[in-house]
Amino acid sequence: MSASAFNRQDAPERTGSALDPADRARMERAFTVPRARFMLGIPLAVLLLIWSFTGAQFNFAKLGAGAVNMGEFLSRLFPPDFSKFGTIVELLIETFQMAVVGTVLGAALSLFVAFAAASNLSPRWLYYPARWMMNIIRSVPDLVFALMFVSAVGLGPFAGILAMTLGSLGSIGKIFAEAMESVDEGPIVAMQAVGASPRQVIQYGVLPQAAPLLVSYTLLLFEGNVRGATILGLVGAGGIGLELTTAMRMYDYGHLSAIIICIIVLVTAIDQGSALIRRRIS
Repeated sequence: MSASAFNRQDAPERTGSALDPADRARMERAFTVPRARFMLGIPLAVLLLIWSFTGAQFNFAKLGAGAVNMGEFLSRLFPPDFSKFGTIVELLIETFQMAVVGTVLGAALSLFVAFAAASNLSPRWLYYPARWMMNIIRSVPDLVFALMFVSAVGLGPFAGILAMTLGSLGSIGKIFAEAMESVDEGPIVAMQAVGASPRQVIQYGVLPQAAPLLVSYTLLLFEGNVRGATILGLVGAGGIGLELTTAMRMYDYGHLSAIIICIIVLVTAIDQGSALIRRRIS
């Protein structure tokens, strides 16, 4: 008898009917949301949504009435005026450079903080202060950091880079820590069992598993920093934001439209490049 025939005859049938009734019941309990909890959650979610709509004064009628004004504003943006295209490109390059430096510094610092904020790598006396620090930083808007650094180092892109770097600790640091917490514990336990040092556990057990997620999140941070750099310019922290604000204050809608179009092109190009890199590493 051939090996394939032997396997077909002796191998158990891999279907749901081959499961023991007790095993089936345990599986259904594990993967089924309790009906009572589900039915209780729906009205609570609806009440929360209604309460939020009311408190935020969300009004569809007012939105419909203001649609005419929005259309009038958008009509003023055309045709765009590219007479200052050289200035726009120069400021966009500065914005891009700010995002690159801010992302590299922010990701590097966030990686070190993430080691302290990962529950599977850090002791409790270090884990909780690291998490609290990231929560505090994440609660402060980047514009506040930008104003603080502008007062410290003056106007210009340097203040914006420092603001992006510090702001990254609160956002991407938490995500880095959660990526490290989600790795397979098997290699870590095995390395600890044979006497590996904490540095060796991180270098050979954690980072190789978490590397794809860390790279992907760093690219997302870079995309966010490009958009964020345009906002930091509003307070004089470099980039295209100051030019954007000046155009709005001067009611120079053609120039404003040209700036917006150039920002869209830059962000789209970065998004496509980041997506290509993420596909390669996934």
